[in-house]
Amino acid sequence: QGQLVESGGGLVQAGDSLRLSCEASGHRFDRDVMAWFRQPPGKEREFVAGITPFNFKTYYGDSVAGRFTISRDDAKNTMYLQMDGLNPEDTATYYCHADGQPYNKNKYWGQGTQVTVSS
Repeated sequence: QGQLVESGGGLVQAGDSLRLSCEASGHRFDRDVMAWFRQPPGKEREFVAGITPFNFKTYYGDSVAGRFTISRDDAKNTMYLQMDGLNPEDTATYYCHADGQPYNKNKYWGQGTQVTVSS
């Protein structure tokens, strides 16, 4: 069974930067569509950023475009989210997601890592 483990969350101040990591195991990370989602307190889970396999096209939610950068290192089976210019609205639990389509129908979620941004 595939697994995803997030790390790098923490408590920071507004304007600070933080880098999240998502380490994958047990599945073909190199051909998975990878993405970050987040769920702020009291709100629905929302899309943050995504990155495709092979050609590494990136996609961003409107609220983070220009501030966050998604990347992947297939040799390390790891995806990253570089977060710059953090503000309190970025406070959320951040989740890693993997999607094996079109090769398979497997989808995986990590357990989440908490990011808290204070004023």
